[in-house]
Amino acid sequence: MTRLNLLLCTIPLITAISQVQAADPTQTAKAELGRVLFFDVNLSANRNQSCATCHDPGNGFADPRDNGVAGAASLGSDNISVGDRNAPTASYAVFSPLFELKNGKYQGGQFHDGRVNTLAEQAMGPPTNPVEMAMADKTAILQRLLENTTYQKSFKALYSPEVLKDAEQAYLAMADSIEAFESSEFFSPFDSKYDRYLKGEYELTAREELGRTLFFSQQFTNCNQCHQLQTRPGADQETFTNYQYFNIGTPTNTALRTVNGVSSDHQDLGLLDNPAVTDPAQAGKFKVPTLRNIAVTGPYMHNGVFQDLRTVVLFYNKYNSRSAKRQINPETATQWQVPEVPENIALKELESGPALDNKRIDALVAFMKTLTDQRYEYLLEKN
Repeated sequence: MTRLNLLLCTIPLITAISQVQAADPTQTAKAELGRVLFFDVNLSANRNQSCATCHDPGNGFADPRDNGVAGAASLGSDNISVGDRNAPTASYAVFSPLFELKNGKYQGGQFHDGRVNTLAEQAMGPPTNPVEMAMADKTAILQRLLENTTYQKSFKALYSPEVLKDAEQAYLAMADSIEAFESSEFFSPFDSKYDRYLKGEYELTAREELGRTLFFSQQFTNCNQCHQLQTRPGADQETFTNYQYFNIGTPTNTALRTVNGVSSDHQDLGLLDNPAVTDPAQAGKFKVPTLRNIAVTGPYMHNGVFQDLRTVVLFYNKYNSRSAKRQINPETATQWQVPEVPENIALKELESGPALDNKRIDALVAFMKTLTDQRYEYLLEKN
């Protein structure tokens, strides 16, 4: 992260922490401890990776590194291991509800497959994951925490005098403080052009307005069928996801598999890989991601198979277009690859509108760019 980016991140962070402090001093202290932990590379095996490495506050809380796979997945602390899924943005993640089966549909949870409920549970995954931060176990994490006298004071003051005498309790406290930090306004400012438009502080361009109309239209796109949480368009604090799960026919990222050693025949079953799910009809489904900061957090899909946001729109459009040209992936100049999991594809939702021309495709992309947090708007020039 450059010094300029760090400064841009630090200013809203100070504001966010201050706002929490006015309401709950204890929660503020936990969030401050969580902030330090979030950036602490010493909690990885080779002291070279932190939470912020894969969820960079300077890049929409996603992983901006190439990692030898065009950014599709993250590189581990060992500088060798590469994952098989794209690191989702941590921005606005606090709004994901608890994982549950509601009205016959799964929703909520953290990770692409909802396998844990809370941000604290999510934070407990990477430190001991051998292809991520790669610490041996919770005891090894405790030893790293004990190296830091500030941690010793903070953990004892915020949790209990005995908390750092037990690896399990120390690990839970660490995750709890990271959750407090990730729950702060720093991660969810709701200050994009779209939010400012709702307040009358920004006027959408003609292209952006067309994109907004198309996005919320049930006649032309039905984007909001999956990417709208509030009951009406224009509601405050819209996260642009209903947190449900769908198989949209995403192809295998064969280029990623070539590097990370996972067999090209392997199927990422998504929701069915969640230990709480046993229904084969859930195979290939992944949680609908937030569209907040979507324009600056590529590559896209759960496996990072598409580099450009416009490609994603074209991918959806192929389900409704009979044009031979629309059956070509512009990034490969070949036909769209077959789905990784061909069963359970959400054709009802995908084949729900007319084909879009270039004007409307570009308008949708323009609208999604308005969902970028204000501090990341300068990144749009690079995308």
